[in-house]
Amino acid sequence: MDRPLPGSALEALESFLGQWSGTTQWEATAWGPARTAGAEVVFARAAAGLAVTMSYRHTDSDGVKTEGIGVFTADTAHPDTLWYHVNSMGLPPEPPARASWHDGTLTIDRRSDRGTARHTLRVEGGKLIHSAGLRLGKAREFSPFMTTVCRRVPEPAPVAV
Repeated sequence: MDRPLPGSALEALESFLGQWSGTTQWEATAWGPARTAGAEVVFARAAAGLAVTMSYRHTDSDGVKTEGIGVFTADTAHPDTLWYHVNSMGLPPEPPARASWHDGTLTIDRRSDRGTARHTLRVEGGKLIHSAGLRLGKAREFSPFMTTVCRRVPEPAPVAV
């Protein structure tokens, strides 16, 4: 299949596809101090365009790496909705999170019994910008905890045969 099916994740996330590199700024929280890490993000076509994977790696200054992978799939009954399945840091998989579009920004709300983590992703001015905030307990507002800014990594030139 050369083109995505209507309502596919590939069609919705086409501007994200490829490899991105940049930095992540972590805010100081109860879980740790503020810090900056190198960031690598790859969005790739999967399942004949019915899904898109998002893999990421953060590399701290001391060399410690944190990796994760997620899968986006489209909701064929609701074209503006994607579902995001994530499995990272060796934890059991969480239930899928709802993702939706608003003014060119993909918003993912991951809920747990402790609260909600809201992730927003957009491509703006040639940059992939991924921001995240937490709303814990009965809080009304999200507290920012992470911002990643990356530029697309150019694809290598084809090797002449």
